Amino acid sequence: MSTPFLAGETGTVRKRWKGRFPVALLYPNTYPLAISNLGFQLVYSLLNECDQVVCERFVYPASPGPLRSLESGRPLADFPLVLGSISFEHDFFRLAGMLAAGGIEPYAADRPQRVAPGAPLVALGGVAVFMNPEPLAPFADLMVIGEAEPVLADLVRDLAAMVAQGAPRRDMQQRLAGRPGCYVPSLYWFTFADTGAVTAVEHPAGVPDRVGKVVLADTRVAAHSMQLSPEAELGMYMTELGRGCSRGCRFCAAGFIYRPPRLWSGEAILAALEERPRRVDRVGLLGMEMARAGTLEEIAGYLQENRCSLSFSSLRADRISDRLLALLAASNLKSVAIAPDGCSERLRRVINKGLTERDLLDAALALVGAGIVHLKLYVMLGLPTETNQDLDELISLVQALRARLLPVGRRRGRVAEITLSVNSFVPKPWTPFQYVSYGGLDPEAAMADRDCSRSLVALKEKIRYLRKGLQRVANLRIRVDRPERVLQQAVFSRGDRRLAPVLLAMGRGRPFRRAMRDHGLDAWQYAVRPRQRDERMCWQVLDHGIRDGYLWQEYQKAMQEKQTIPCDTARCRRCGVCDATADG
Repeated sequence: MSTPFLAGETGTVRKRWKGRFPVALLYPNTYPLAISNLGFQLVYSLLNECDQVVCERFVYPASPGPLRSLESGRPLADFPLVLGSISFEHDFFRLAGMLAAGGIEPYAADRPQRVAPGAPLVALGGVAVFMNPEPLAPFADLMVIGEAEPVLADLVRDLAAMVAQGAPRRDMQQRLAGRPGCYVPSLYWFTFADTGAVTAVEHPAGVPDRVGKVVLADTRVAAHSMQLSPEAELGMYMTELGRGCSRGCRFCAAGFIYRPPRLWSGEAILAALEERPRRVDRVGLLGMEMARAGTLEEIAGYLQENRCSLSFSSLRADRISDRLLALLAASNLKSVAIAPDGCSERLRRVINKGLTERDLLDAALALVGAGIVHLKLYVMLGLPTETNQDLDELISLVQALRARLLPVGRRRGRVAEITLSVNSFVPKPWTPFQYVSYGGLDPEAAMADRDCSRSLVALKEKIRYLRKGLQRVANLRIRVDRPERVLQQAVFSRGDRRLAPVLLAMGRGRPFRRAMRDHGLDAWQYAVRPRQRDERMCWQVLDHGIRDGYLWQEYQKAMQEKQTIPCDTARCRRCGVCDATADG
């Protein structure tokens, strides 16, 4: 019996089980977020395209009770293969909790050698896994590193054959090790220093030192929504414009782990839009910030001809064309986000964002002139080298925005609202800022901040400073995250496999701080401790093709406020990824 969630869903795949290999697909968050995740939809559809496979979905339960599949209501213990799709660090503990709630031994080492329902092979993937697999490594028999399309269908068919043959779990893992994109965590042994730094990584002979990712080289049809639901957090038909980003913002993991950046052709995007159900007229575009101007023109023309309205996460302030503004006006879109990210022009040089104050002011004026009545600004606090002078510049920017937008609002009878979304910066693996401390402390202060109190106090003081400086600005809403909550994300972001017991305890309801204390771990070693130039990071068991030393060089350029120009995959060989891709 299917769950009530599916009553309004379209695109659901239901198959008979007889003669097919059952695969459970887990998303460790609620249904509205799961159905809005394009990667989750893509994996579900890819697997169900295989006739011999029946794939059913599981989402994080909204209330206590048995963990059952959406499609048929079967328990997790009925599936011999369990796949988990993990996009965000704050879902790590939910994944551990779902395994335990489903009656499965959470740790791979504790599962029986015979793979079967109740003792499945657990494979994890998703962007959070190929950013840093280590916090979840003890729960996984296998991790798939990279993008699903090139490997998933063949991998699942081979796994089904091995299960049918009765191959022991250990034999399956050894046969998978070395296969493109396949990381078997139990075949790698880490040694750590007292500070948490990795001192050694060992593995058996024949197992690669590092596991390379797999990437989709090109596509005829861009990834797009396969299932739609009125319950979705993002209630629209979504289409991907590409993967990766050429800009190289130094805080952004997606700009590095998805290298080389790939922009889908206008033909591939329009082919995806043609798959849209005709009753659905709101279209969401993923990757608007990096799309070519010509491609955006093609898309705008298609949407206008088909009377579709447009939605997106955010716009790059220096990429707003007249055609796009006309489409926004025709879409009756009332809210748009732009992301300065850094509080000042100086900080935007540090992070390689490349936006000036004039870019932001001109973009805001153009958007409000096109009918936008709610403008959102995304900024980060706690970036390296940040001072109150940078915050003063943000305060001045918001005041200048209000002054420029006020006459436009008066003319049309409605003053635009501004929402300033303030988020604490989290150092991410595979970025030039993987070396820095949460809270933006300098290395000396960070080494002394063993209880993380200085980091948290510094962030809270900056939040108060911003609120005070902006308290007289009318029609402004300020939204901030809790630095303590983001500290947890920072721990998981640069975490290693010693965190697994913490994640399992949290998945069973234990608070973060208590779980860390119970298992003898502290947040400092993961979130605040500054990293050294030649330090070995636990996530470097993966190989994203970035040459040794490149991220450190970019970090040094950030400290000197120097720009790195965007990627040009036809000529650029700076980071080494395109060389590695050509060789591979």
